[in-house]
Amino acid sequence: MLESILSTLTPIHREGHRFIAIFAVITLALFWLLPPLGWIGAILTAWCAYFFRDPERITPLREGLVVSPADGRVSSIVEVVPPAEMNLGAELRTRISVFMNVFDCHVNRSPVAGTITLINYTPGLFVNAELDKASEDNERNALVLEMDDGAKIGVVQIAGLVARRIVCWVKVDDPLSPGERFGLIRFGSRLDVYLPPGKTAQIALGQRAVAGETILADLSSQEGPRETRKV
Repeated sequence: MLESILSTLTPIHREGHRFIAIFAVITLALFWLLPPLGWIGAILTAWCAYFFRDPERITPLREGLVVSPADGRVSSIVEVVPPAEMNLGAELRTRISVFMNVFDCHVNRSPVAGTITLINYTPGLFVNAELDKASEDNERNALVLEMDDGAKIGVVQIAGLVARRIVCWVKVDDPLSPGERFGLIRFGSRLDVYLPPGKTAQIALGQRAVAGETILADLSSQEGPRETRKV
């Protein structure tokens, strides 16, 4: 039982260490001053450790596959013109949005193999990240990846209602492999993926995605959007 719990909570990303320490210190103080509240603090400390977990993932490597950059629920699949700050032109692109709640792993991973050609941080609001307008109104950090064939994919980290900090530790000209970690968001947010023009999603609205593992699209396929149903 203990081994199962430890495997769920570890490894913990370094970005979470100080937050867990703060929660733990407050919890100890609560146990000292108000013991009943200490148990609430203990639960919140465990949640904080769970939030910052950084598990290994098994990423499919076939050329053309686009994997999810985030854990969460596919909240939107639409055809849109990318935001101007991404310099991706005015052609319509399929945008796949993955919403992360406060219980999802928040480490973000590259959807494809490519070189970063652009990183653009835009300050903004903190409205509910599930809303469509969050793509243009919220604080966000946009990355553009150029693949070997010259096609470009956009990935946008979007802060949510609770999130107040976008972390991105890569830079322009860095190469990324599929599933490679490039950032995270604290504490609840969303990632948008902009596919190349003419490419469609191979995942359904409402489906759960696992960062670095779940396939969002297949750029080498001529298949259109897949039909799905709830069962």
